[in-house]
Amino acid sequence: MDKTAVTDYPVSELIAKRWSARAFSERPVENEKIMSLFEAARWAASSYNEQPWRFILFTAEDKGRLEDARSILSEGNSYARKAPVLMCVVAKKTLTHNGADNGKYLHDAGAATAYMFLEAYNQGLAMHVMGGFDGQKARQLFEIPEGFDPVTMVAVGYYGDPEQLAEPAKEKEMAARTRRPVSETVFAGMWGKNI
Repeated sequence: MDKTAVTDYPVSELIAKRWSARAFSERPVENEKIMSLFEAARWAASSYNEQPWRFILFTAEDKGRLEDARSILSEGNSYARKAPVLMCVVAKKTLTHNGADNGKYLHDAGAATAYMFLEAYNQGLAMHVMGGFDGQKARQLFEIPEGFDPVTMVAVGYYGDPEQLAEPAKEKEMAARTRRPVSETVFAGMWGKNI
């Protein structure tokens, strides 16, 4: 399905064509492609080059762990239980060089995940990031240590048939992509002053 963004200004094809799919095929994802996603994340910018992101990977190679990952998803993200690959994005809350709080750890984990999104599209894969999951259960099941936060869950796979989705996921999958215009997002020199 083509959901190319209608942009007001030119952007890279990777950005214009990337979207958060909900329909996943059960086709397994090749390990090399999964590792390319992690390599893309590796090169994201981060404050102090801290690279606070960590990823816990779940595939059919360990069906029990994959089922554990599926079990923590909220009902609203049940479509992602069909994805052959799930990941838990985890971020370190402190700076390594001095132990101080890293106020940018969530931003940096988001940047790494965004790089993964672009590489997923480049590899012909669908990807969807989800905030709807049980973080406490993730911490327990996946043995996430103190000082690290489970931030999001990510579903990855090949694009599937949107007709097989239940509502409201099907409606969201078929809808056109929309965004607020740049003029409502960017201000000139002070809050609220139009560019």
